[in-house]
Amino acid sequence: MAIFNHLTLGTNNLDKAKAFYDSALGALGLKQLFAMDTVAGWGTTGPEFMVLKPINGEPACVGNGLTIGFVAPNRAAVDAFHRNALAAGGKDEGAPGPRAFAENAYCAYVRDVDGNKIMAACMKPE
Repeated sequence: MAIFNHLTLGTNNLDKAKAFYDSALGALGLKQLFAMDTVAGWGTTGPEFMVLKPINGEPACVGNGLTIGFVAPNRAAVDAFHRNALAAGGKDEGAPGPRAFAENAYCAYVRDVDGNKIMAACMKPE
C-alpha cells in the first residue's frame, strides 16, 4: 500500500514546469494526466506528482533539504531522466551513477526550473 496520495511542488512558471516534467518524467514512464490554469499532474494511473502555483498567491520557493525521488525501471531510464532534465532547463545536482547509501543504488539528481531538487533511482542490480 502506498503511503502518499500525492506529492506537490510549487512553481512560478507552470508552462516551463510542465515542459520540464514532461521531458524528465517521461523518461521514467510517467505521463502528464491533467493540466489546468494553476496545476498539472503526472503519474501512471492517477496523479501522484503535481506542480502548481501556490494557492496563497505567494511566490513558490525551494525547501532546503527537500528531495523528491522517483522510481526508475532501470539504469538506462535514470540516464535518460538526467539527460532529458538538463535538456529541458534543469541543473545538474549529481550525474547518474552508483551511490554508496544502498546496495545496487544507481541515481541521478537535478534541480527543476524552479530550483526544486528531484532524483531518479534504480535499486536493481545491473
